[in-house]
Amino acid sequence: MDIFVESPEMDNVVTALSKISSVEELYEVTGEFDVVTLIGCADIEEFRDILKNKILKIKGVKSTVSSIVLHPYKGHRSNGDDPHPHQSRSQ
Repeated sequence: MDIFVESPEMDNVVTALSKISSVEELYEVTGEFDVVTLIGCADIEEFRDILKNKILKIKGVKSTVSSIVLHPYKGHRSNGDDPHPHQSRSQ
C-alpha cells in the first residue's frame, strides 16, 4: 500500500503504522508517495477492515493507493528458491 501523508504528521503516521500487527514492512520513501507498506492479511475483508478501521483513521494519512499481489516471482515471499542463499552482495 502506498500512503500519502501530511508532512508535519510523518513521525506520527510511521509510529502508528508500525503498531499495526498486519503491517509487515514499512518504508518512508521518495517519489510520488510518502510511505510504502506491505500488509499481510487472510482475505479482502480483513484488508478492508485494516484499511478502513486502522490506517485511514491515523491522523496525517491523506490517502492511500493499494495494489494486491497476485503472484510473487522473486523475493522472500516467492517460493523460496534463492539460487544463492548464502552469497553476499558486494557494492
